Amino acid sequence: MNRKKIYNPNSTESVSDRSIFGGNPTGIFELNNIKYQWAYNLWEVMLNNTWFPKEVDMTRDVNDYKNLTDSEKTAYDKALSQLIFMDSLQTNNLIDNVNPYVTAPEINLILVRQSYEEALHSQSYAVMVDSISQNSEEIYDLWRRDMMLKSKNDAIAAVYDELSANPTEHNFVKACFANQILEGIYFYSGFTYLYTLARSGKMLGSAQMIRFIQRDEVTHLVLFQNLINTLKRERPDLFTDQLKKEVYAMFREAVTLESNWGKYITQGQILGLTDAIVEQYIQYLADDRLTAVGFEPIYNVSHPIKWVDDFAKFNDQKTNFFEGTVTNYSKGSLNFDDF
Repeated sequence: MNRKKIYNPNSTESVSDRSIFGGNPTGIFELNNIKYQWAYNLWEVMLNNTWFPKEVDMTRDVNDYKNLTDSEKTAYDKALSQLIFMDSLQTNNLIDNVNPYVTAPEINLILVRQSYEEALHSQSYAVMVDSISQNSEEIYDLWRRDMMLKSKNDAIAAVYDELSANPTEHNFVKACFANQILEGIYFYSGFTYLYTLARSGKMLGSAQMIRFIQRDEVTHLVLFQNLINTLKRERPDLFTDQLKKEVYAMFREAVTLESNWGKYITQGQILGLTDAIVEQYIQYLADDRLTAVGFEPIYNVSHPIKWVDDFAKFNDQKTNFFEGTVTNYSKGSLNFDDF
C-alpha cells in the first residue's frame, strides 16, 4: 500500500469511487458529500462525548488507596500501568500506522478524533496516578520492571510493528482486527479490575474516570468493527482462509495473554474475580468481538460477571457498554440507524 498524498489537486476521484484504502483523494475534506455515513455519524457521537479528566473528583481516592490491601494495590497499580501503555501505543499507532493509508476523509476524521481521545486517556491516567501515588514513576516504570507486563506489551505491539514494516493490504486488515482486540478485550479487561474495587465502595473516582474512558472506547470498538465489516463487503477477496487462520490465532493468543495477566495481577485475592471467572470473561469478550464482524465464536461461553455492565453505565444512559452499541449515550441527542 502507498501512503495517501496530503495534497492531490490532480485527483478526479468521485465520492462513489472512494475506498477505505487504495483510493486517490484530493486531500480536501468535502464533508457535505460523503460515502461512509456510519463514519460521519460516529464523528458526531464522538464530538458529543467530549469531556476532560479534571471534571472527575479524585479526592476520596487518595484515602481509599492508602487503605487498600496489598493485593488490591498491586492489582490497581498493574492494571493502571497496562492501560497507560495501551493508550500510549494507540495514540501513535493510529496517526503513524493506520491513518496514513486510509483514503476516505470521513474515516480520517474519526481516526484523528480517536487518537485525540487516546491522548486524553493518557492525561486521565496521569491524574489518577498523581492523585494516589507519592512516587508516580513507580507505576509508570512497571512496564520496564515487570516481565509479565513487558512480554504482554511486546505481543500487543508486534502486529502494529508488522504493518509498519510491511504495509500491505493483508497486514492492514490484520491491524484492524488487532485494534478490535486492543479496544474490545485488553481495555475492557483492565477496566474490570478497577470496577471491582468500586463495587466494594473503593476508588469510586477512579471508576468514574474509567466510565468516561470506556464510553470513548465503545466508539473506538465500533469504528474498527465498521471498518472490518465495510471491507468485507467491498473487498471480500481480502478475507482469505489464510487471513481467517491468522485472525483466529491472534484472538486465541490474546485470550491466553489476557487470562494469564488477569490471574497474575489478581492472584485470587480480589473479591469476585476468581481465576475461572477471569478466564471465562476474556473468552466471552473474544467471542463477542468475533461475532460482531461475522466470524464464528471460539469459546461459546456466557458472560460470567454481568454486574460489570452496571459500573460501565452513566445513570442517565440506556446503553449497555458491553454490547458495543452507541445509539444513546452521548451528552447530546443523536438519532441514526447507520451503524
